[in-house]
Amino acid sequence: MKQVHFKLVCVFLLSSSLLAAQKIRSFEVKSPDGNIILKVEAGAKLLWSVHHKGEQIILPSPISLQSEGGEILGDNAVIRSAKQESFNDKIMAINYKKAIIPDHYNQLRINFRNDFGVIFRVYDDAVAYRFFTNRKGELTIRNEEANFNFTNDHKGFIPYMWDYRDGKIFNCSFESLYTEHNISQFRKDSLAFLPLLVDIGNGKKVVILEADLEDYPGMFLNINQTGKGFMGVYAPYPLEEKVTGINYIPVKRAEYIARTTGTRNFPWRVIVISEHDKDLLNQDIVQKLASPSRLDDISWIEPGQVSWDWWNAMNISHVDFRAGMNTATYKYFIDFASSNRIRYIIIDGGWSQRNDLSKAIPAINLSEIIEYGKQRSVGVILWASWYNILQQMDTVFPLYEKMGVKGLKIDFVDRDDQKAVASTYEIARNAADHHLLVDYHGVFKPTGLQRTYPNVVGYEGVKGMENVKWANEDVPRYDVSLPFIRMMAGPMDYTPGAMRNSNRANFRPINSNPMSQGTRCHQLAMYVIFEVSFQMLSDNPTIYMREQESTDFITKVPVTFDETVALDGKVGEYAALARRKGNTWYAGAMTSWTPRELEIDFSFLGEGNYEAVIFRDGINADRDATDYVREVIKISANDKLKIRLSPGGGWAARLFNPEK
Repeated sequence: MKQVHFKLVCVFLLSSSLLAAQKIRSFEVKSPDGNIILKVEAGAKLLWSVHHKGEQIILPSPISLQSEGGEILGDNAVIRSAKQESFNDKIMAINYKKAIIPDHYNQLRINFRNDFGVIFRVYDDAVAYRFFTNRKGELTIRNEEANFNFTNDHKGFIPYMWDYRDGKIFNCSFESLYTEHNISQFRKDSLAFLPLLVDIGNGKKVVILEADLEDYPGMFLNINQTGKGFMGVYAPYPLEEKVTGINYIPVKRAEYIARTTGTRNFPWRVIVISEHDKDLLNQDIVQKLASPSRLDDISWIEPGQVSWDWWNAMNISHVDFRAGMNTATYKYFIDFASSNRIRYIIIDGGWSQRNDLSKAIPAINLSEIIEYGKQRSVGVILWASWYNILQQMDTVFPLYEKMGVKGLKIDFVDRDDQKAVASTYEIARNAADHHLLVDYHGVFKPTGLQRTYPNVVGYEGVKGMENVKWANEDVPRYDVSLPFIRMMAGPMDYTPGAMRNSNRANFRPINSNPMSQGTRCHQLAMYVIFEVSFQMLSDNPTIYMREQESTDFITKVPVTFDETVALDGKVGEYAALARRKGNTWYAGAMTSWTPRELEIDFSFLGEGNYEAVIFRDGINADRDATDYVREVIKISANDKLKIRLSPGGGWAARLFNPEK
């Protein structure tokens, strides 16, 4: 008996020693420049923490996956192997804000017992991690634990979910201004969607994102138990759905968030760290982390500008036909697009028979419109609801391809549960099979799908200019917050281009004949600053032809670029950047309602003298927001130029070297 007792004691001591050894397993990974240090601890909990230049940014934060049956992947995890590697590569970008993306990072890959693991990456300006599993059959994920524990109760720029579709949480348009307050003041009646920015003081900012979201629900954030950090929250899987108006709403959800294949990579959880706000204007982390293109042939994909009908309510004039949803109106839009070298027009909601995308209403001769556009080198894009696409995709995609439709604007997804997310990939893949572009409207933020399927040329997921038709909010401040936050996730279909511009005192919402907040040059600058390869001209052709000088500037701005340079900026205050296409540079600056002076440093230019076509706020733009000055001056890389921005103002320039 004494011998048996002794053996049991030995086994117990040995097991305790092994557990103690597990608890002290820790790893450290530095960024290539050595400024960021990621620490990972594997013990009772799997924890990650981050330091930047000696300052703790993220306190130890637990992460895990909870599978069906109660298994928690990450708790008391036993390490099988761990490997650190360095990577230094380049990504050849497609339809993006630059042609080449440097991809330099250090990576830690940990394999745990029970066929799962975590990959951590550390860049010079970001940290990312993702789980992976190597299991047979299906895997059900009940929940994912993701925490971002900050050191203090910092101020955040928080986009809250608020416009619940059919009163159901997790169903929203992902359109919200940024509520600016401390983390501890997080609303108890809502969740935040990504990206979200935290001001950690001393000029440093942290932006939380996710990337490569495929066949998995998107991550919302709630305040966690620390009172100064966030935790991930996810829409449960929809079991039953119903059509409510134009929305497709889950009415019963499961007790799990995803049912998926047992061998897979899960989405990246990401933080970006900046010491200077302007650095957030030229970020590529989502593009770096997205899955590469799955299309062998991309030669047919043509990004471009779009003449759009809905925002301006088709209020064209000086014509001999009744403007509206009819063939004559869209021929007029095509004529305007053709004469201004605009690649596409959109026929928005109302063109088709109710719930039947294969048939147009009697007033629309779709074949005639498409052929008319073809003769004038203008492609036709059709609006469709997400629900109708789900029902008719297999029928209408080949039909549209045969007719010569160039793409689809797909609206009212208004969810990011697993089913909705997976559908965006399925739609993109099937659309590509039929040479159709996709512009996702009424949808969650991009997470890299546009790299995986480059025929996805636009994403909303932003409180765009359509909102000024019915709301009186502080739009200019939002305009100069977006480039630092939402635009980091990817393309942003904000729909700029208003020609009726208003100062703060005179603005009012007018649904059928809308105006914008801020100056004309504020709108022009959006075409340089706001990133999307399918850029709208939201106002009507009649007014664009009346304002031909502004129209000429807009239509000369490309939608993809070879290089981007961040010039200056402060979140919520102002933004200035430059982009190059070939030998021509485009520069833009915008401000909030606060007027200001900026100095533009043109050292980004190459050798030689450049001719700069500049649009700047007129001296009376604070009284009449349409007031601007167009001037042509000589500029070189040695020059600096002081510019004055009116309240809600802007500045835009096209710079080219006549000798190149």
